[in-house]
Amino acid sequence: VYSVTHDRVNDLKEEFAIDMKAVLNEKFARYGVQILFVKVTDVKLPMELMDRLESTTAFKTKMGETEKTHENKVQILRDKAILDIETIRKTNGRMVQEIQAEKERYEIERKEMESVARGEAKVEIAKQTRLAEVKLKTAQANEVIAKIRANERAESLIRSTEIACQNKKIKAEKDALVMIRKSEAVLQVAEWESKAMIASEKAELDGAKALKEKRSYELEWKRLAILKKVAGHGRKFITDKEGEDLLNNMVPESELIVS
Repeated sequence: VYSVTHDRVNDLKEEFAIDMKAVLNEKFARYGVQILFVKVTDVKLPMELMDRLESTTAFKTKMGETEKTHENKVQILRDKAILDIETIRKTNGRMVQEIQAEKERYEIERKEMESVARGEAKVEIAKQTRLAEVKLKTAQANEVIAKIRANERAESLIRSTEIACQNKKIKAEKDALVMIRKSEAVLQVAEWESKAMIASEKAELDGAKALKEKRSYELEWKRLAILKKVAGHGRKFITDKEGEDLLNNMVPESELIVS
């Protein structure tokens, strides 16, 4: 009894009976007595212990009721939580379905928009391709026309250049012929002038003696005139370089050379 708590005393009847049978069989075995069954019909406890057991039992009963009440509340809350969770799951399921449906609608709209965009892009590409082809053909045609016009201008320029060159050649030939004629005339004139100069030189040579005598006469008269002029101012003697300079001034060197 002392090995357990007071609230388990009444629960030890069976265990106490088994232990008592073992002890009794051990003690009465020497007398040839064997105890087969022991049953504890009642347990007498002290009043203090009885009061404690009663209060403990009442407390346990109250605690059991409280626990049951708490378990009921917990179960109610659990059921409510399960119901709420199920409601939330269903609501979320509907929302997921709605979102999935919205997603599918969006995918359909996106595919339709992509299809329309691809169609418009193909149309625009075809349009731009046609425009590019037209522009390319136009550019090629313009290039051909430009080449033809350039060839025409080149041929015209070549022809005009050839004509100009031919005209310049003809003019140059004419100018050369005229220059040749002029040169021949100048040469003829030069020949005639040289002959005239030779005749003139010959004539001058023939008259040189007469001209020399004439110049000597004229110079003598000039010298006498100077001497007369000098003598009219009295006698003067001029010698050395001054006299020579005076004579040179009276008879210019150019005249002496010419005569």
